[in-house]
Amino acid sequence: MTPFEIVANITITVSIISAGRNSFHTWWTGIVGCLLFVVVYYQAQLYADVALQLFFVVASAVGWWQWLYGKNGEVLPVTKASVQTLLWSTLIGLAAAICYGGLLHRYTNAYAPYIDSVVLVFSIIAQVLLMQRRIETWPFWLIVNSVAVPLYASRGLYLTSVLYAGYWVNAVISWRYWHKLKQELPVAELGNEFA
Repeated sequence: MTPFEIVANITITVSIISAGRNSFHTWWTGIVGCLLFVVVYYQAQLYADVALQLFFVVASAVGWWQWLYGKNGEVLPVTKASVQTLLWSTLIGLAAAICYGGLLHRYTNAYAPYIDSVVLVFSIIAQVLLMQRRIETWPFWLIVNSVAVPLYASRGLYLTSVLYAGYWVNAVISWRYWHKLKQELPVAELGNEFA
C-alpha cells in the first residue's frame, strides 16, 4: 500500500459519499482523487483505469457545471433515464469493453484487459448518468464496484478493493436516497441539497 493509494482512496471516498448525498463537493474532491489514482493505477499496470481517471477529471469539471447551471441556468434536478437510453448504453458499453479489452490485450502488458475494460466503460456510463443527475447512475456503479473489487484485490490494491466494496454499499443507499429526492423535492428545492 503506497501513500498515493491511501490519500487517493480517502479523497475519492469523500467524493463518492458526497455524490450519494447529492452534494456538489463530489466534483472537486473527485478531481483531486482521480489525479492521485492516475499514479496508483499506472504503477499497477491498469492502463484502462489510468485513462478512466483522466476522463473523470474532465467529466468532474463538466459535471460540476451541469449540476449548478445545467438546466436553463438553474440547478439540474434528479431525474430518471429512459429504458431505451439504458438499453443502448448497456449494449454499446459491452461492445466497447470487448473492443478496448482487445486493444489492451494486443498492444500492452495490461493485467486482465477485458475485465479492466468493463470497469472503464461502465464507469464512463455511470459517470455520464451522474453528470446528468439520473437515478440510474447507482445501478451502473453497482456493476462497476462488483467487478472492481476482485480486480483490484488481484493486483494487491487491498485498500482500494475494500473501499470499492464499501462503495457498493454506498451505491445501494444512494440509489434509494435519490429515488426519495426525486419523489419528495420540487425542482426549486434541489439547490438546498448542495450543503
